[in-house]
Amino acid sequence: MTQEYHTVDICGLTRHLPLFEVAPKVRIAIFNMLGDTEVVEAIADALAKRVPTDVDALMTAEVKSIPLAHALAVRLKRPYIVARKTRKPYMVGAMSVEVLSITTGAPQTLWLDGKDMGLVQGKRILLVDDVISTGSTLAGMRKLVAEAGGTVVAEAAAFTEGNDPEQWKHIIAIGNLPVFLG
Repeated sequence: MTQEYHTVDICGLTRHLPLFEVAPKVRIAIFNMLGDTEVVEAIADALAKRVPTDVDALMTAEVKSIPLAHALAVRLKRPYIVARKTRKPYMVGAMSVEVLSITTGAPQTLWLDGKDMGLVQGKRILLVDDVISTGSTLAGMRKLVAEAGGTVVAEAAAFTEGNDPEQWKHIIAIGNLPVFLG
């Protein structure tokens, strides 16, 4: 079978995203910005013009959105926090929440390292993700921020995903990726 692609314009850059079946007769376009510095920089430039600038820190979940969170944090001159997907031995005083990932189809845990608590407690946080499909990762990050005593003030992503973009109108994103049925 020949690989099919969905072509997108990302801030003036053309990329061909491979289609991947996530359920019978349901395919999504896989966006992976890891290593694509041109795309990361373009998206960070675009989002920096649209996100609130009065945030204290950014939070993202590992792995694929880390380059975007970093680039956006540089532009906003703010630190960023990575919600880890596994607990590392060096993490002291960590807290966790469980989420269901559409990518893996299984529950996963998000961890906030104790060293990052001070960046969240009493602070205004901007959540950053690569693609928002179901919102479960965002929900997990929201819960981490709340349990650590912070406040989520906005949510941003490279893309939202789904055939009803209105469901994500509160997300600051550069575009929406359709879900391919049939």
